[in-house]
Amino acid sequence: MFPYSNMPYGFPPSVCYPLTECCMYLLFILCFLHAWKNSAGSVAYLLGGFGFGLLLEYVNVMSSAGYKYGQFMIMLGHAPDNIPVWIGAGWGIIIYTSRLISDSRGLNIWAAAAFDALLALSIDLSMDVVAYRLHMWHWDWQGMHSPELALTGQWFGIPYGNFFGWLCVVFLYSLFARFLEKVSKTNIWRAVTPLFSILISQVVLWLMLFPVSDWLKLKFNIVSKEKLIFLLVLFPIMSITGFRKRRDVQSTTIPFITWLVPAWFHLYFFCWLFIGGFSTENKWMTCWSVVNLLIGIAIHWWLQLPKPKLISEL
Repeated sequence: MFPYSNMPYGFPPSVCYPLTECCMYLLFILCFLHAWKNSAGSVAYLLGGFGFGLLLEYVNVMSSAGYKYGQFMIMLGHAPDNIPVWIGAGWGIIIYTSRLISDSRGLNIWAAAAFDALLALSIDLSMDVVAYRLHMWHWDWQGMHSPELALTGQWFGIPYGNFFGWLCVVFLYSLFARFLEKVSKTNIWRAVTPLFSILISQVVLWLMLFPVSDWLKLKFNIVSKEKLIFLLVLFPIMSITGFRKRRDVQSTTIPFITWLVPAWFHLYFFCWLFIGGFSTENKWMTCWSVVNLLIGIAIHWWLQLPKPKLISEL
């Protein structure tokens, strides 16, 4: 049974949910093993991303933020207001591998956080329109008094605010974690830094999504679409400026996990676009899915070229 009644597609094949969940946990284990070999700070950052994502999603669902999740093997909370634990694992591995990449490029703190956010958004653009149609999560278009927009509203049924939120979450966590790590180099401090990063990020995120957003809408009629466009202009500018001013370091390669994670997300959900029969629904949605896949391939091919050597570990 669906949380909302306005979705035309049925449930996917029974293998879909267990396969997705198991793959996500496997990727998380691989990231954890990499972090464990790297440093205590790396482990803490990965676990912090996991905890931040889990807490964020749980609070949003419990506060009726306009979406609910499908039912998987391991869930947090009570149905229907519960969330799959693998969602937290997904946040963790995306945030972790994005930072491995940005750190390897020698970017300053602001540019690195912006680039992390853009890498994460690239993954979400491939994932959301497909996962939504697979009923992994459901947007409440009916509750927004627009049930006819369930597959066509905003970004093919995905609210623009979702993408704005992705950019904000990854940027804030990445930014505050990096700033706090500069306070002290001790292992104990680096281990607890993600906790403080989560707390600060949650406060700033709440301010941005509620009081600030309400004020922008009231005073200037600025809503999610305009805010998303603003960040899609600002973050590339910040990233490009950072690449042009990056510090001089020696060349090295970046870990295998940094392309395995995005490759899985892009290719896995691209395959389900066709397996699930969604590719015939809207030619523009399918076109953009192909374009985003090609962009993802191009970005990570370029990232695998000789890289600046990492000066300081996570």
